[in-house]
Amino acid sequence: MNPERRPIGIIGGMGPEATILLMQRIVAAVDAGDDSDHIPLVVDQNTQIPSRIAHLIEGEGIDPGPVLADMAKRLGASGVTALAMPCNTAHHYAPAIRGATDLPFLDMVAAACDAALAAVGPDGKIGILGSPALQLAGVYDAALSARGLTAVYPKDPDALLAAIRAIKAKGPSDAERQMLISASQDLKERGASVQLVACTEFSMIADAVADNVHAIDTLDCLITEILSAATGAEP
Repeated sequence: MNPERRPIGIIGGMGPEATILLMQRIVAAVDAGDDSDHIPLVVDQNTQIPSRIAHLIEGEGIDPGPVLADMAKRLGASGVTALAMPCNTAHHYAPAIRGATDLPFLDMVAAACDAALAAVGPDGKIGILGSPALQLAGVYDAALSARGLTAVYPKDPDALLAAIRAIKAKGPSDAERQMLISASQDLKERGASVQLVACTEFSMIADAVADNVHAIDTLDCLITEILSAATGAEP
């Protein structure tokens, strides 16, 4: 193994294609001349994690926290040096992950909020294009507020949820792209021209935003953190 490449554990499966997209983008981000130049990843593609939607939106179902904590422990036992999770909503359960291991947890939400602050400056409005569960659980609100920013959510959360479910079921189509553009336009009209693509299903269609919107894909923010942790370089 290239000693300059530290292995990173991926808490994956939420959803499977989003995890694969993360891996593809990590490979694409590395200027590699050989296999050993790439980032070592240990990926737990666990498609059996209890539904975050059922637990947070529908108020029923199994708490995903203990399952995510167990995944963190298994990945830690494999020798990884840090953990990452390509799912925005699941960051609500980050305390369970942090409590299960001493490994650094690469926080996608914090990284995305830092990028938003750099883009808009203090006292700005940040649009959130993601699952309605993000708003219900306050996943981004506290992190943005700590940076002097305000989260703004689309007026039609049901349309967002339907699009996420459709992408999970059959991949993205023109219908989901148009829905995301419409939601982005809604946010722009309410003063949030800097927007976070805050669902890794939407990362597959991250360019589907309104004109003159500065979109920040949270998955790319996580990739920057992964590359930094794996190479020791500044993000």
